[in-house]
Parts: sequence; C-alpha cells; structure tokens
Amino acid sequence: MYEFIKGTVEFVGPEYIVIENNGIGYQIATPNPFIYAGKMESTVTVYTYHYVREDVIALYGFETREEKRLFTKLLNVSGIGPKGALAILASGEVQQVVAAIENEDESFLVKFPGVGKKTARQMILDLKGKLQDIVPDYFPNLFNSDQLHLQTQSGSSNLEEAILALKALGYSEKEIKKITPELRKEQMSTDQYIKKALQRLLK
Repeated sequence: MYEFIKGTVEFVGPEYIVIENNGIGYQIATPNPFIYAGKMESTVTVYTYHYVREDVIALYGFETREEKRLFTKLLNVSGIGPKGALAILASGEVQQVVAAIENEDESFLVKFPGVGKKTARQMILDLKGKLQDIVPDYFPNLFNSDQLHLQTQSGSSNLEEAILALKALGYSEKEIKKITPELRKEQMSTDQYIKKALQRLLK
C-alpha cells in the first residue's frame, strides 16, 4: 500500500520512529530505530511495509528497498513474524544471514530471538537459492557504515537506550546482562552499542 514515506524525523524510540508528513505522524517500527537519532528534524525516506492482520495493523520501515524485500521474504517463512524478521535485519550483517541460509548453517540462525531449530530449518527450505533477486552480487552490504550518525550524548544514556532496543527485538534479560559489562568499557552512540551487542549475541 505504501512504497515509502518521505518526511521529517520527529521521534526516535527503542521500538519505532515517528515520521511527520503533511501534518500526519507515521509510527514506523524499524530494525534499529537509533540510526535515525542523528537525523532529528531532517527529511528522510523510509521504505515501508504495511502489515495487516485481524488483530494488528502496523507499518515497518527500512533504509533501502533491498532490506524491505528481505523482510518480506522472511515473513513468508512459517514461524517468523514481523518482530522476528526485524531482529534478524537488526544484526546489520545481512550477508551472514544469506550465507547461513545458503550453507544450511542452522547453528548460526538459531542465535536470533525466537528462531529455534525448526524455524531455522524452515528458513533454509523456503529461502535457499531464492535471495539473488533482492541482493546484488549475492552477498549484499545493505548497512553502510558511512550512513551512521553519532549522537553526542553520555555513554551511559546511549547504552540504556540500546538495551531497551535489544529487549524490544526479543533478547532476554539474561542474554543482555552477559554482554553488558563489555559494552560499558566503551563510549559509543546508541546505534553503535546496538550493532556491537548484536555482534556479541550472534557469536
């Protein structure tokens, strides 16, 4: 229904952003909302997926059409809903996910929240050999580090926001606590904390 929404970033939270367009604020869930933290009041284009079920209507947003297509592919896998698909995309390492599917690496796929052995096997069965149409050169680099916008906030505040975002993606308190001490050693933006945390959680 909506290919994209172009507007001003009005709000950034752990679970979603709000884009204002012609006086309307669109609440859009994204894999990592804090990549928009440095773009407050700036005009951005967010590629959207309109999700409609009997009990929920929601907008999901992505930086690129490729991310949106991969999200759509993941939704077609039995056992993966929007939240699970967002958690997979939030890793920022899409090429690893594609490689795991093509190499039938279930041990990597089960590290994502909500993905058990059965779902991992289903991902491989449903998607292996079917992702070339959405990713150039087979392994895409959908997340460009040059696009990161750092916030000049305290590291503690940024880490707290990152932890909230990880919880929103489905990671447990126990999983997060295991990697928190290592994260506290560095001063980073919220977006960077999330990316580093996801790298540790997927090891």
